[in-house]
Formats: sequence, structure tokens, C-alpha cells
Amino acid sequence: MHQLYARPGHLTAAQTREALGITAGALRNLVYRGRLRPSGGSERYPEFAAADVAAIAAKRADRASA
Repeated sequence: MHQLYARPGHLTAAQTREALGITAGALRNLVYRGRLRPSGGSERYPEFAAADVAAIAAKRADRASA
């Protein structure tokens, strides 16, 4: 069973993928390359800080509009 809810101020991996519009593999690459760090949860079900995800989304939006 997968995790449905994250702590306040955090997103599950599925919510993070949806917010960024990326696949699971792309999320793993962001973590592997150090651009996004898990801030809770477990190794199997990580949680990511909503502020970190928002920052990545803003960078992507800036690049798309440039």
C-alpha cells in the first residue's frame, strides 16, 4: 500500500511528481543529482518539503518562459 498523506508542509513522492509534471524516474534523478532531498518519511516512501518542490517548479517555469 502506498502512502496517501504527508506531514503538513511536505509532499509525498506522488504529489511531488504531479506538482512538477514528471515521471517517477525523473524524480529519482532529481534526488540522485542532489537537486531535491527527502525531508522525511522513509526510504521507500519519502516526503519532500513543499517549499523545495515549489522552488524547482518556479525554476522550470522561468526556463519555460525565457
